[in-house]
Amino acid sequence: MTRVGVGILGAGNILGRYLAGMSGFPDLVVRGCASRSPERARAASDEHGIGFFPTVDDLLTSPDVDVVLNITTPVAHAATTAAALAAGKHVYVEKPITETLAEARGLLATADASGLLLGAAPDTFLGSAAQTARHAIDAGLIGEPVGVAGFITSTRPETWHPDPSFLFQPGGGPVADLGPYYLTAMVNLLGPLRSVAARSRIGAPFVPVTSPGRLVDSITVTTPTHASAVLEFESGVLGTLLASFDVWDHHLPRLEVYGTEGTLSLPDPNTFDGDVLVKRRADDAWRVLPPVITPFAEPGTMDQYQRGPGIADLVAALDGGEQRATAELACHILEAIEGIENSSRTGNGVPISTRVPRPAAVTGPQGARS
Repeated sequence: MTRVGVGILGAGNILGRYLAGMSGFPDLVVRGCASRSPERARAASDEHGIGFFPTVDDLLTSPDVDVVLNITTPVAHAATTAAALAAGKHVYVEKPITETLAEARGLLATADASGLLLGAAPDTFLGSAAQTARHAIDAGLIGEPVGVAGFITSTRPETWHPDPSFLFQPGGGPVADLGPYYLTAMVNLLGPLRSVAARSRIGAPFVPVTSPGRLVDSITVTTPTHASAVLEFESGVLGTLLASFDVWDHHLPRLEVYGTEGTLSLPDPNTFDGDVLVKRRADDAWRVLPPVITPFAEPGTMDQYQRGPGIADLVAALDGGEQRATAELACHILEAIEGIENSSRTGNGVPISTRVPRPAAVTGPQGARS
């Protein structure tokens, strides 16, 4: 594959995770970063030893940049991605692809009309855990899938993030913040959604911030922080999603799939790797399934929060490979998130209009099937 120049829009906390993750893909050549704040981009450039673009326009017009990695804030995703596409660049954007489904559909139409690839996070479903579970389901190991359950519990951002206010305001909350990892993992395993229904509420009205170096002392909560959703899949599978910033401790699994012949238990969908457990109807105990592809990073380490396979997936598609972390998939997940929020407000079930096939199983850059 030809080496591809990557320009990074944004210089926030996640930049280091992308740089570390992309370093494992030699075909990705980071040309530098740009930000609305040149000072912040310069500081990030110096810290990470990468190139610096004085302005966003400088990055977008650079002939050395083939693909734009957009890690700006979610509120800026639509405008910055549109600008990158207008400049003739392929784009991979952090989750959510945009704030609204209407914006995302507009970007998708622009990319299609321009012959450009548009991809979006999350990419953790490309890792060994999700792919091992996918292989087990496809092989009939647990029989016909009947149900799936995901449990999102608090990461307590107020104890480590200097200003997590955005997570407790409209556009934030556990469904929008962490839901994409769980919902994408479910669609990868079970296919597209047909409808959602949900209820939600605010837990504590105020959240004290205790993180070292905090920029705020307290947050007024203005978006639901505890939600329960029922998910209906096209396949007939019924799902449950609990998403909460108010669950401090628990004995819940992260993600489980229930079939007519057994159960699969997966690790945190916010990570790539970890043990996938199976217990079939006649088994006395759980057993660990061997990974079907090479793990991305050491399970249980902070390396699991690096990012990179998604943009490598897009770049491989430029060379004729199968793109999996697509904008179409991101639109489907965004519609599901909007549907959960709308159902919580109205009390009605919400049909999902977008349709997307299950992403192709991974057999390429992340490893080879065993």
